[in-house]
Amino acid sequence: MAKRKNAGPSEAVSIDSTSQSGFWARLSEDAWANVIGGILIAGVLLWVWVLQGDKPVSPVYAWIDTNTLFSKVLNSGNLTMIALCGLLFAILSAVAIKLSGGNLLKYLAGFALVFLLAILSLIAAGNSGVEAYGLEYVVFALLFGLLLNNLFKLPEWLKTAARSEFFIKTGLIILGTSILFPNIVQAGFPGILQALAVVSVVWFFSLWLSRRLKVDDEFGVILASAVSICGVSAAIVASGAIQGDKKKLSYVTTLVLLLAIPMMILQPWAIQAFGIPEIVGGAWLGGTLDTTATVVAATEQVGPAASKVGAIVKLSQNVLLGFAAFFIATWWIFRKNPEAGGNTEKPNLKLIWERFPKFVLGFILVSLIFSFLIPTDVVKQASGFLNSLRTLWFALAFVAIGLEARFSDLLKTQGGRPALVFTGAQLFNIAWTLLWSYLLFGGILLAVPDIK
Repeated sequence: MAKRKNAGPSEAVSIDSTSQSGFWARLSEDAWANVIGGILIAGVLLWVWVLQGDKPVSPVYAWIDTNTLFSKVLNSGNLTMIALCGLLFAILSAVAIKLSGGNLLKYLAGFALVFLLAILSLIAAGNSGVEAYGLEYVVFALLFGLLLNNLFKLPEWLKTAARSEFFIKTGLIILGTSILFPNIVQAGFPGILQALAVVSVVWFFSLWLSRRLKVDDEFGVILASAVSICGVSAAIVASGAIQGDKKKLSYVTTLVLLLAIPMMILQPWAIQAFGIPEIVGGAWLGGTLDTTATVVAATEQVGPAASKVGAIVKLSQNVLLGFAAFFIATWWIFRKNPEAGGNTEKPNLKLIWERFPKFVLGFILVSLIFSFLIPTDVVKQASGFLNSLRTLWFALAFVAIGLEARFSDLLKTQGGRPALVFTGAQLFNIAWTLLWSYLLFGGILLAVPDIK
């Protein structure tokens, strides 16, 4: 993938740095994510809405024991469905790689292994015993990638397929189909208010802590966005808005996923051990855990009301992605950069537009279309299969993140200070969010929501 660090504000950054010319070669990674995500969504809508075909059946990864593993997951029909998804993903992404000037054969060879590891992570997390401990595919996907990258020297063909940003941006476009504004409004005012109160304060606290510990602003913005908004997705949005260094983004996403594991285990325990009300606990988990998957796993350990409130709060934070992208792009341009002797770029709307990560526009557009233009029954019919496609893109992305990160970098990069900032900011986030969860969901400032 092309590095953005030295790209000028008016450059179109394609998936691969290449001297090729022509329309397709000039398409950015964001544009390809929008195109591929749009094709997949349009295909599902065409089948469900226009052709009125049967509800699409998603691949199965859940199993209880050896018998169900072979009868439900590893049977010929399910494996064929998984293989077809892999073939479709390979074709769509390979077209983008080829037209952007990448090495097609190397990419396809690497993609096959990345896809296999992604599927193995989904199957590993699909076991009921593993699921009971709250360990999700995210953990296994990251672990598989990290083990390969830290124990072996990766061949070039595998590095070529480690495209975490590209994969997760495509998945985020599909995520827009599940971010429905009417649902958020119906969920109530407390969730939206908590998201605003937490995101704004935690973001600025994280950036302040970064500066206190002498971590550069580029790192600080990506760290702050990951902690305050919604983890990996927000980190990628922030990195796109400031044209950040890909190595710093990979570093932050690794931190997000590694720290999510103890949080996912310890926070539900704390809710039960200290008698925190279930609704308050759900709001706390939804506001602090950085992925929707970990929120679901953690809140299910607390209770059904916690699951519903946690989903509401996390959904409210996800909606802020678009606003965050605009704010960060604008703030980055207008800030004074002491490292460069002051801001060298003259702020204007054109520069803000060029900095704005365009895949966020696809995310917002898809969300608006599914919120207001697609019939509710069609959305319900399509949602299951679309969610499975999104999850598969994310699984690919987390394997790729592991392939891009090394354990030694967590301590060596800037003396380990970014990791210290992230940990400190997350501890503040946990305390601050718990306070607002009590204020808004505990009957102090507002009436306790009626969660059914």
